[in-house]
Amino acid sequence: QLQLVESGGGLVQAGGSLRLSCVASSNSLGLGAAGWYRQAPGNRRALVGSINSRGGTNYVDSVKGRFTISRDNTKSTVYLQMNSLKPEDTAVYYCNSGGTWTSDTYSEGRFWGQGTQVTVSS
Repeated sequence: QLQLVESGGGLVQAGGSLRLSCVASSNSLGLGAAGWYRQAPGNRRALVGSINSRGGTNYVDSVKGRFTISRDNTKSTVYLQMNSLKPEDTAVYYCNSGGTWTSDTYSEGRFWGQGTQVTVSS
């Protein structure tokens, strides 16, 4: 069973930056695609961006140019660098793995982290 642990969330002012980390409990994260999701109060959990095993990435339009996903397979870790943060980025951010990458699109897998809260003040 793969376990994912996110960290790096916190409170930041608008325009600031945070870097989230997602560490996998085994080496399998380094072999597959992964995605970052977020869920704001009253909203459904939604994909923010994803990365495949070769480092290719994809993002939703609302975060393009501000968020960057990367990975370090030697550390079984995926990162979400968030710059120019806006109050509407406030949410709990989740890491997901075990999904598939087809035609530059990530389909969520069955492994989820516990989430980390990101709060952006105006």
